[in-house]
Amino acid sequence: MSERESNMAFQDDPNMIRWRLHLQSTIDEVYRALSTDAGRASFWAETAVQTENIIHFTFPNGFSWDAQILQADPPHRFAVQYIGNSVATFMLEEDGQDGTDLTLTDEGVPAQHRTEVIAGWVSVLLALKTAVDFNVDLRTHDPERTWDQGYVEN
Repeated sequence: MSERESNMAFQDDPNMIRWRLHLQSTIDEVYRALSTDAGRASFWAETAVQTENIIHFTFPNGFSWDAQILQADPPHRFAVQYIGNSVATFMLEEDGQDGTDLTLTDEGVPAQHRTEVIAGWVSVLLALKTAVDFNVDLRTHDPERTWDQGYVEN
């Protein structure tokens, strides 16, 4: 096995989920999507209203979660204590061409939820990309067609 192949393990750290995403949008536009009520509601949840350092997320299936903002360092880092008390951190870097490279890490996800959370972040990140880069909302907003029923465009 080559060195490159040995470094290609997929989600092999049991304590951390890591995804990377390239966006055509500026770092400020991406940070605004993560850090504002309207931005988060455009891709992440039906509503995501911030009061002081708490974001109240409401999802199409009726589930809600209060996430504490752990770090807000515009426009480079935004971290929240997320579902199951994991720590989700978005790190943003300019790509040198008016785009943004995003790295998401989610640490402390309970083992029994890990597979679902890995897939869930793909759904969230692709919705972020379409919202920020193309001003398109991929989600159905239909309480009869939610993640719980196997719909990826929750």
